[in-house]
Amino acid sequence: MLAFGWNATAYQILNPGMTYWFAQSAAGVAGYVACGRRWVVAGAPVCAAEHLAGVTAELEAAAAAQGRRVCYVAAGERLALQFASATDHATVALGAQPVWNPAEWAAIVKARSSVRSQLSRARNKQVRVSVRPAEDAREDPRLEACLAEWLGSRPMPAMHFLVEPATLAGELADRLLMVARRGEAVVGFLLASPVPTRQGYLVEQIVRGREAPNGTAELLIDGLMAELVKRGATYLTMGLVPLSEQARGWLRGNPWWLRWIMGWARAHGRRFYHFDGLEQFRIKLRPSAWEPIYAISNERRFSPASAHAMMAAFAQGHLGSLVARALARAVRTEARRLKGRVTGSPEG
Repeated sequence: MLAFGWNATAYQILNPGMTYWFAQSAAGVAGYVACGRRWVVAGAPVCAAEHLAGVTAELEAAAAAQGRRVCYVAAGERLALQFASATDHATVALGAQPVWNPAEWAAIVKARSSVRSQLSRARNKQVRVSVRPAEDAREDPRLEACLAEWLGSRPMPAMHFLVEPATLAGELADRLLMVARRGEAVVGFLLASPVPTRQGYLVEQIVRGREAPNGTAELLIDGLMAELVKRGATYLTMGLVPLSEQARGWLRGNPWWLRWIMGWARAHGRRFYHFDGLEQFRIKLRPSAWEPIYAISNERRFSPASAHAMMAAFAQGHLGSLVARALARAVRTEARRLKGRVTGSPEG
């Protein structure tokens, strides 16, 4: 990963739940989960650029030997360009990811009063951010407690694969951990993983506990940017924003049935996933660019079976169970809101 990682998801293949395939023709590895008749690959194979074509061909041959196709999820432009003219691979857009040069962050803060205001709110509440050795996280139960509070506040049950919440149980040696405290209490943390060949990092998690004041997330990002400048990093992304408005042009090229599903999800799925809020938070931080993020399958047309396998990967193969738990959580939330209106008491 540290020698060849270009895709923003390269280091995430070390998260819990991945199966590994190793190339024989060159140094290369892919992390995947098997869903039905698909190997759902995290991003793209991790290998040198000049070996990408050979390694992907070898990977797909290995999957075919087991009667499976391959679907690359959250792939960047490098893999998309490789298959741009292929008739035996189909590419669809999933959204876009924002990117920054950390050296430009100070100018962004100076120009954005809304960002300065949030930073001041957190500092005035005595929140302090510091970098911690990521491996220390395993010995600090306050971080796990903060994560549990954050997950409990989410409208969607925890998903996995490229949004794995249990990153603190995975490989931590090369990750960056920023911790926000009020006194001795941990109120939030940020975990970032390296994108080595782009001299940068991917923000995997920004976690806020119940006691985190407004501005804690911005203060964690501010601390991360300062640390990255010290390290000479020139690239930072906060990862995929699904169905992003910034990706509208790329999303138009998707099959009609997938556009319909994505449009319905954006219009009606806000109860479970804050599409607009996620995107607006990133826009507020003034990224220098947005990069398209794709799913690519080795078939002539991207099929509903590949879309289902992709979604099942995030649900650890139990898509029906995830939907049922999400609906149950929505019902409980709505019941608390109704009770609050009737009794005049706060929600929850």
